[in-house]
Formats: sequence, structure tokens, C-alpha cells
Amino acid sequence: MVDDNDLERLRDLAVPAPDGDAKARAFAAAMHAFDAQENISTAPQGTPAGLRLTERARTLWREIMQRKLIATPAITALVALPIAGYAAFEMLKEQPPAISNGKVTETVADKPVAQKPAPNQPAINEPLAAAPAKEKKADADSEDRLKDEAQVAPAAPKPAAEVDSLAKQEMAPEAVPAPAPAETTGGNAGASNGVVRMGFSAPGDAAKLNRAPGAVADSKLMVQPAPMPADQMQPQEENRDRIETFKTNPVHDAAQDPVSTFSIDVDTASYSFVRRSLKDGTLPDPDTVRVEEMINYFPYDWKGPDSAATPFNSTVTVMPTPWNERTKLMHVAIKGFDVKPAEVPKANLVFLIDVSGSMDEPDKLPLLKSAFRLLVSKLKPDDTVSIVTYAGNAGTVLMPTKAAEKQKILAAIDNLEPGGSTAGEAGIKEAYKLAQQSFVKDGVNRVMLATDGDFNVGQTDDDDLKQLIEKERKTGVFLSVFGFGRGNLNDQMMQTIAQNGNGTAAYIDTLAEAEKVLVEDASSTLFTIAKDVKIQVEFNPAKVSEYRLVGYETRALKREDFNNDRVDAGDIGSGHSVTAVYEITPKGSGAEQVDPLRYGEGKVDNGGVANADEYAFVKIRYKLPNEDVSKLITTPVTAANEVPSFAEAGSDQRFSVAVAAFGQKLRDEDQTANFGYDRILEIANAARGADPFGYRAEFLSLVRLASSLGGTK
Repeated sequence: MVDDNDLERLRDLAVPAPDGDAKARAFAAAMHAFDAQENISTAPQGTPAGLRLTERARTLWREIMQRKLIATPAITALVALPIAGYAAFEMLKEQPPAISNGKVTETVADKPVAQKPAPNQPAINEPLAAAPAKEKKADADSEDRLKDEAQVAPAAPKPAAEVDSLAKQEMAPEAVPAPAPAETTGGNAGASNGVVRMGFSAPGDAAKLNRAPGAVADSKLMVQPAPMPADQMQPQEENRDRIETFKTNPVHDAAQDPVSTFSIDVDTASYSFVRRSLKDGTLPDPDTVRVEEMINYFPYDWKGPDSAATPFNSTVTVMPTPWNERTKLMHVAIKGFDVKPAEVPKANLVFLIDVSGSMDEPDKLPLLKSAFRLLVSKLKPDDTVSIVTYAGNAGTVLMPTKAAEKQKILAAIDNLEPGGSTAGEAGIKEAYKLAQQSFVKDGVNRVMLATDGDFNVGQTDDDDLKQLIEKERKTGVFLSVFGFGRGNLNDQMMQTIAQNGNGTAAYIDTLAEAEKVLVEDASSTLFTIAKDVKIQVEFNPAKVSEYRLVGYETRALKREDFNNDRVDAGDIGSGHSVTAVYEITPKGSGAEQVDPLRYGEGKVDNGGVANADEYAFVKIRYKLPNEDVSKLITTPVTAANEVPSFAEAGSDQRFSVAVAAFGQKLRDEDQTANFGYDRILEIANAARGADPFGYRAEFLSLVRLASSLGGTK
């Protein structure tokens, strides 16, 4: 068949000069042929039927229809081929190959995914299907076959002497089939003569095109804008993180609104998210900064309870405010009972793992697999592990298996591969079902969801997911959420289902963070010692004119919710530390931000009773893990809880205040607007204390990063 280059050469040939002898010979030959024909054809002048390709196609179709030789494969092929051609055309328009200096450069989508050889691993419990293995083998065979069949060798260049014969072939009634070209394996061989070589290395891969420089301009499919200069800023990918927006807690007038109520929060996801943003060279979005989660990220040596009968102990300290000399801080610290290893109950864990297409990034599924390997190494032999995955639909990868069969569990984790949409709802239902099948009475029954939070199949609305989780938690199975990756993180969904699943939410951005959450803090992450923990503080208007709670904006409760045992709240794990900080304005200090009422103020005279000198009254309500009726702990806050100077407060109190100041600074709150990063560094460095894992040293580096990114703020 004649290609574009041959036609170009024909067009550029000079027209031969008239030859009288040749003209006479041609005329004589024509007359002889005419005289020799006895019956003159009645066909009209013009190109005979059958010479053009379109006419041949119509004739062939007419004959097929007349002879009724239509078969199902033929119909399928005739319908599918135009559709496939159009789809290929659209793909080339959307992502044409980048061409520079006559060479075709593969895009990222063009490159075939590297296939890992399957290691020799022990068999995994049913219901693992055998069909996928056969499909993978068939895909591999098909891939090799496509590679071999799709290679089209370039045509050899034709000399100028063959142009006449090419023209004769083009005008002949029937085209002579060209000999089959030889296969080539060289990467550049297909580009030498302007012939397009197309091959598909795997299903779904884009075509790889090689074409000569001279032929590029002749094909509209090959038109490509000039590549972007190397020193030009590349467009950034769209950030589709879903973060809940909230307003900072306001200042309250103690005379008009003396009671503050909130649920505890032991999540740490916000700190990890802030850390990743700063290490990436950007200040975090203020809505990603939840100050209480930053404070509670660090372990503190608060005084704990003496026995498990009282699950936690509270310590309250009043100290001067480092960023405002006319206000004070009321620091409330809670320490959970630390369960001894010998007393740790048996665990029934279900790993609910997102293996959808959005998890196919190094900081998602690969990091997730490494993280859960660490957790498996921490479990006791009698603990039970199950694995459920979801992507498009949910499936059980590993039936309940004792942790003693460690290699079988690790093999199931290692075999996870990403792909498909995200059917999170189906996965959650399947995980709860499996947890119920292997339920351990008086033990730890927990679903551990690992995802980037991108639910796009089933119930994707946060409220619907909340109702689903609330229903399942009543069965005694709790849920914790671990977020991975960035750019597609649904932090809002993670917070919603963790809060309503009696669990925690953590964001894992590094293997070191995975070790902290799943190994070092495993007891507090897995073993709940108290649930539905609420805090209510009543301030004495005779001593406190104003107050504000630092953080906990997303955990606020109504005043009447405190005594309502049906209202859900946060849980405390073994050895957990929880810290809350109030900034209070002492009566008559002159630091009040709310103007007094023109027509009088609320009555604050307590009639000379003994508690008139109290700053506040702290109440903590909680339930034991297997009980539905709450218990109450109360603590009056008096001058005995106060230290005269900030420097005399304990090192843990001072460090937590430095973290609170840092969180407020990142949120650009008014109270810390004039409090510099240098002062935060000074306080944190002086209160660094024992730092066996280096968490506090890392905090100092984050403050320095924020200072450099925030300028003089």
C-alpha cells in the first residue's frame, strides 16, 4: 500500500516533456484494443465499481447480507471496531505522546506497570477465590501475545525508479497484497521510515507511538504542543482533601454562661497532618489544626490512678498565661490506668483495608502494609486477626486466624494490590460481620480501618456512615481509623466514623509514625478502659469573669448532654493522657473582652458559702467498657491548685502549653498574634525533659520550620 511519503515523492516529480512518438504509439494501441473488442461495454464512463475501498466494503456487506452469512462474532467485530477506533482517537487527543527532536517520549500513563514476581507464600484461608489467579495468568499470556502481534515493522524506503510502478499499482483494479513484514525488536526501528508502530504492553495501557520527524506534521493525531521548559513551574495536582471547617472557640462571660461541656479527644491525626505540611514546605490549612490533638499527641507523665477500679485520675493546675500577663491558664490533665501486659485481654482484630485505585501510591498501600506488619509482630499468640478488603466490592482475604500463624497473616498482607473504586460501606459491613463471628467476650473486639478516606460507592455521605457505625458499636465492636496519603484524604469522614465508633483516628505519614501508633502506643490504641468520657467545668463568676476553651471545637456538647448517657463521647485507652487548657480572666484583672451589661449583671453572690473562693468545679463522667450507666468524678479548683509563676509549673505542663500556643499560632488566633515562634521555642526547649523517642525534639524542628515559613509572624 502506498504511504504518505510515496505520495509526497510522486507530487514532487517533474512532469515529463511531450513525446510525439510515444503519443502515436499509445494512440495506435488504443485503437487496436478498441477494434479488437467485439462487444462494447454498456458501463458508464468513470472508475469501474470495485476499485475504491469504500465501494469494496459496500459490495462485501451486500453479499454477506444476501447470503445470510452473518454470525455473532462478525456482528460483534463490526460494532466494536468503530467504537474502539473512536475511543483510541479520543485518548490520543487527550494525552498525545510528547515529541521532542523527532523522538516520541512515553508519558507516565504509557509505561507498563512493573509486575512483581509472586513469592512462594503459604496458602491463605478461604474464601480466597482461585479464579483471580487464572485470570492473572490469562492476562499475562494475552499481554505477551499482544506485544508480539502488535509490532509493525517499518517499510523499507523505495528508490525513485519505483515511483511509476507505485502509480500503476494504485490505479490497478485489484490491489496486490504486500508481503508480511518481518518483526522488529529494536526500540527505534519503528521510527525510521515514518510508519507508526502501536503496541499495548498491558490491558489499559496507552499506545506507544514512534514516528519519523517528517511524518509528524502530516497526521493530525500526532500534533503535540511544544514541551514545557524544564525551568518552568509545573502545574500542581488538585488537592481534594476533605477537611471539616470550624470556628475557634469564643470567649464566654462567666456570669452569663458559666458552664463548658465537651467530649474528650485522644486522636492525633491533626499533629501528623501538620507535620507533613511543614516538612513539605507549606504552612498547614488552619482547619487541619485541631489544637487538642496536637497537645494530646505527646506522652505526659501525669499522675495515674492507683487501681483499675477508678479508670483514670485528673490533675488540675492554675498558672500564669505566657502570652497574656493579665490572664491565667487552668490546665486539666487526665491519665488513664495503665493495664499491665499480663492483664491485657485477648484481642479480636479485623483489618479493614482499602485497596481501591486511589491507594496506589507509595505513601498509601505500601506504607499501610508495612504498618500492619508492625502491628502483627506486637500481638500475642492467642489474639485473632481477620482481613477484609474493599475496592468496588468487599471481600474476605483472611478468615479469623490466630496470631501464632504469623506467616499466614503476613502473606495475606503482602499479597494486597490496589485497583477499582471504593466501596467503603460494603467493607465496613463485612468487617463488622466477621468481627461478630469471632467475638471475644470481655476481650478487645475492634475493626481497624485503613484508608485514604475516598468512599465513592455505597453510602458515601458522612451522616449515613455515622448512623451505620452507631448501630454497629452497640454490639461491642469498636472501630479505629488510620488515614494514609495526601491529596485525596477524607479527614472529615475519618473523624466522623472514629468518633461514633468508640475509636480513635490517626494519620500515618511515615513508618516511624506507624511504629508510634501501632507498636509504642498499642495498648492505648487497642485496649479501652473507659468510654463516653465527658468533661464539664463550671466557673465561679465571683473569681472568673471570662473563659475560653483552647481547642475541642469539634467535640463541643450541650450542657444537658453531660448527664445523658445516650449521648456518645470519646474513649480512653490504657495509659492514655488527655489534656485540656482553659484561658481564664480573673475577676477585676482588667483583661475582660466582653463589656459589662448596662442594666446590671447576673447575681454572683454565693451567700458566704465555703466554695466561694473556688475558681471552678470540674466534673468528669465516664462508663466502663462493658457498662451502659455512667459514673462521676469531681474536682474543685482552688488556690491550692495554683502556682505563682509559669516557670514553677511542671515540665509537662509547660511543654503542653507550648504546643497549645503553637497550634493557636498556626490557626492565626488573636490571643497569640503577638506571641512569637521564638518564645514558643524557648518554652518548649526549657520544658523538653525526658524525650526517649525524640518526639519533643521533632516538635522543636517543626516550630523552626513554621517560623521560617511564616516570616516575622
